[in-house]
Amino acid sequence: MSLKMKLRKLEKQDARRMLEWMHNPQTTEHLKANFAAKKLEDCLAFIETAQTDPENLHLAVSDEEGKYLGTVSLKDINRQQKTAEFAITMHPDACGTGASQWGMREILRYGLQTEGLETIYWCVSPENKRAVAFYDHSGYERTKEVPSRFLNHYADGQPYIWYRYPAARA
Repeated sequence: MSLKMKLRKLEKQDARRMLEWMHNPQTTEHLKANFAAKKLEDCLAFIETAQTDPENLHLAVSDEEGKYLGTVSLKDINRQQKTAEFAITMHPDACGTGASQWGMREILRYGLQTEGLETIYWCVSPENKRAVAFYDHSGYERTKEVPSRFLNHYADGQPYIWYRYPAARA
């Protein structure tokens, strides 16, 4: 039986499951933010802000009953340059269900088709071997040509592997 999924707006009832992944060390060990310090109120504030933020699109990946499985995002959307940064975080119980791959594919498609973006970038720590394997296995293109505004978000001296979608045209 395959899991049927959908993208939808984040809802207040997602906050508790969102907080669960934030407090899961395996989920957050390679992420920059201190998610362990987050509280339910932080999740609720994030969900509320996400409803009207014109530069960032945060959507829930949910099952067909609406159960929150994770968040996919297009951040720092620049409609003039037609670029954005992609992000994804999934609840631990969604791992291995195909929800990550589905959610990523759908938000990237949405970014190109609905938002009119031409290129979407994201990065991952090389220490996050699971994510690197996921992106490489899925055929996403690594790149060294990244707009400085995205690089500036990660000017912490740590190395990152950058990806872009769609792949550069030859």
